[in-house]
Amino acid sequence: MNTQKKTVLVTGGTRGIGRAIVGLFAQRGWDVIFTFVSSDTKAHAIASNINARALSCDNGSEEEILKLFETLDGEGIKIDALVNNAGISGPRRRVEDVTWETLENVWRVNYAGVILFCREAVKRMSTANGGRGGSIVSISSTSTKRGAPGQWVDYAGLKGAIDVFTDGLAREVGAEGIRVNAVAPGFVETDMAREGGHVDNFETALKTEIPLARIGTTEEIAEAVHWLCSAAATYVTGTVLNVAGGR
Repeated sequence: MNTQKKTVLVTGGTRGIGRAIVGLFAQRGWDVIFTFVSSDTKAHAIASNINARALSCDNGSEEEILKLFETLDGEGIKIDALVNNAGISGPRRRVEDVTWETLENVWRVNYAGVILFCREAVKRMSTANGGRGGSIVSISSTSTKRGAPGQWVDYAGLKGAIDVFTDGLAREVGAEGIRVNAVAPGFVETDMAREGGHVDNFETALKTEIPLARIGTTEEIAEAVHWLCSAAATYVTGTVLNVAGGR
């Protein structure tokens, strides 16, 4: 990779919003590294197509996260931006249907993994640690405002925790050259939305919740993430940017 370019690390880059993010950053001239859990062939095909790099890493495993950063350190790679995109929703459910297994899986990937990735990124980015600063962006959700009743209230609660964490971390490391923000998508048709059974809600949302009266695209979310990591947003931190058509 060209070390003179800025480098972004994106978690979960093989489909949906993540795939759009890695594609846009590559198009805009960044060196792109993204993680995947399964679909090895697909991940490396995507990486080859956009001149990026795919690395296997389970967002819910501290051991694998540490191994990933050790690999980057060993190669002398310094990241300028971290995008916490990897996430799972699990099946559509009411709270009385939530199992411990589902709750633990969603928590490990959507919350614990985000904090651990931020921890390792801050260790390396912080000017207090000899780093050169950088940007962290996490993918949140507009479900934090509505709670996703009848769909996944536990998932919405964890995304709300990410919003609070974003605000707190931004205040903690702002003077150390690190900006920390989040993007909260509204309804975007992705594989995760289809698998969770949420596409059924889109028609109702169009009529009652979305002033722009259309579903968002993964590319629109990617643009917001890129902007927050760019020089155009150097005075923006501690912000959760809604990209939801007014929802």
